[in-house]
Amino acid sequence: MESGSLKTPLVNKEEEEEEEVRTSSSITSDLLLSTSVAVTGSFVYGCAYSFFTSIMTFGGMITAAFSGKIAALIGRRQTMWISDVFCLFGWLAIAFAQDKMLLNIGRGFLGFGVGLISYVVPVYIAEITPQKIRGGFSFSNQLLQSFGISLMFLIGNFFHWRILALLSAVPCGIQMICLFLIPESPRWLAMYGRDRELEVTLKRLRGENSDLLEEAAEIRETVETSRRESQSGVKDLFNMKNAHPLIIGLGLMLLQQFCGSSAISAYAARIFVTAGFPSNIGTSILAVILVPQSLIVMFAVDRCGRRPLLISSSIGLCISSFFIGLSYYLQKHGDFQEFCSPMLMVGLVGYVVSFGIGLGGLPWVIMSEVFPVNVKVTAGSLVTVSNWFFSWIVIFSFNFMMQWSAFGIYYIFSGVSLVSAIFVWTLVPETKGRTLEDIQTSLGQHS
Repeated sequence: MESGSLKTPLVNKEEEEEEEVRTSSSITSDLLLSTSVAVTGSFVYGCAYSFFTSIMTFGGMITAAFSGKIAALIGRRQTMWISDVFCLFGWLAIAFAQDKMLLNIGRGFLGFGVGLISYVVPVYIAEITPQKIRGGFSFSNQLLQSFGISLMFLIGNFFHWRILALLSAVPCGIQMICLFLIPESPRWLAMYGRDRELEVTLKRLRGENSDLLEEAAEIRETVETSRRESQSGVKDLFNMKNAHPLIIGLGLMLLQQFCGSSAISAYAARIFVTAGFPSNIGTSILAVILVPQSLIVMFAVDRCGRRPLLISSSIGLCISSFFIGLSYYLQKHGDFQEFCSPMLMVGLVGYVVSFGIGLGGLPWVIMSEVFPVNVKVTAGSLVTVSNWFFSWIVIFSFNFMMQWSAFGIYYIFSGVSLVSAIFVWTLVPETKGRTLEDIQTSLGQHS
């Protein structure tokens, strides 16, 4: 007994060291390149936030409805390439528009592009990344979005919006070229029976010395099982066994938008002006904190897990929205005027940080993890178009709501954020360190 108790910690230590070696060796140059190229699209998405209008969100809604089907038919890489074409045309139309019609056409095409990006990038990254590091790699999607938003906030203080549009077109061109250098998703290759390419791709992504037989067999088995069970994408989606992942996907997207994220990102400068705070200083402060907090979360998500970050994010949004609403309330009633601007700044900084650590990127990470292959196309499209629809509602109604009650709308956002924390606590499972196949099987069993 004594020798056994001494041996177990040593064995566990050796297993942990072996696991660490396997994990580190799985981060290959091809995996880093593929992820970097994919999240270039996320950077474009972030840049587009400064041009968010109801027209752009409507365009995103249209392509989001077909994003899953397009990605399934032509592949994840080709879908990203098509999104670049839309975005490139959109940016150039905005930059050179001489009338309102061409400006709105450009916004519409930009919406078409980012509507595809918002679905295909998180799905592609989740499908190429090993389970132990999938959360951090998937969160790089949010990191590059934050970088795009930060860049627009900062240089928007110095350059005309036409220059911003031209600069935003550059990463589209870079991604269009670099997409020819990265492999297709292994799961998409398995869906079409391209076994030889599947093995070559896994070897590129995992390294020459990796044992790929088990992973390749697991991918093939999952895809084949889903194919046998699948009769109709829509019919399968509303099967009771998919009820739980569907509630998770739609619920997180609704709560992400109804906590006010799109409105605050799109109207940040106007919010500062309305509250009597210099907009160039306010947006610069937000820009400085966006990228560092996203970096921290990217490295923390596979250590802390999805649930703790989502719950912390929701609670932080609840408190921050309340402070923003309170600053507007005090300003309207003439009470404690000297505290209004500092309270607004604290609230907005807290909001941006809280949103970035959880509800900003993790709903997309979880969306890419919870749906089985046989309904991923339909479910992914439904969840993505729902996100864009909810975003359109919030952006379209925000100005009307501000006229109704500037403080009241933030109290509503605060309440929605509290509901988000309860929703995650009760319904969203932890997916950290689990294979996609294991997550999807367990959700199906509990539906």
